[in-house]
Amino acid sequence: MSAGVTAKRGQVAREPDAATRGARARGDVGWGWAAQAATGAVVLVLVAVHMVAQHFILPEGLRDYAQVEAWLRQPIVAAVETVFLASVTAHALLGVRAVLLDLGPSPRVERALTAGLGVIGVATVLYGLWLTAVVTGLA
Repeated sequence: MSAGVTAKRGQVAREPDAATRGARARGDVGWGWAAQAATGAVVLVLVAVHMVAQHFILPEGLRDYAQVEAWLRQPIVAAVETVFLASVTAHALLGVRAVLLDLGPSPRVERALTAGLGVIGVATVLYGLWLTAVVTGLA
């Protein structure tokens, strides 16, 4: 008998059917794994771009608020930083989702979990965009 399967006295324990087990428990890693791998690759590239831009292109790096503000006002920099924010957020929340799915929730809980983390991700990116607009004086 596997862990987590119990039976009343005198009854034979049965494994739950596939419909009552979450995707992770069924062995289905699905789209979450691919999305996390893709966002991980994007984050890796953008961290490198960010570090090169901060430490090799700018002679002394960004030292004060005015320099950061001027740097973020450049359209290409703002675009790269926005993609960086979205990628880091998605990668982190996909990691949290993967850990929680390892607990083997039901399909209903799994859908709610995915939706809830999606809402948190969208709210995080919107907050980051708003904060960037405030810093650059565009809000």
